[in-house]
Parts: sequence; structure tokens; C-alpha cells
Amino acid sequence: MAWTTPRLDPERSRRRLQLLADLAGARAVRQRERPQRLRTARLRQLIATRRRLAG
Repeated sequence: MAWTTPRLDPERSRRRLQLLADLAGARAVRQRERPQRLRTARLRQLIATRRRLAG
């Protein structure tokens, strides 16, 4: 008996490709925002340290 892979229906295949594209887009957005978030966190930490030293 030959091994055959069941064919996905076209609608399911289209939805799967759309989902994968959406996930890739969300990942790209997170990676673009991450450096800004790190800069913001570092700046907040510096401000808090300065307040502790000055206070």
C-alpha cells in the first residue's frame, strides 16, 4: 500500500497560510518595539536611581 498524504481542502490551507502570515507579522512588530521598550526601561531606571540619590 502506497503512502499518501491527505490533501487539505483549499479553504483550510488558505486559512492556515493567513494565520502563519499574521503570526509572522506580529512577531516582526514585537521585535521592532523591543529596543524602544528597553530604552524606556533603562531611562526609567536611571530616573529612579537619580531620585533616590537626590532625595
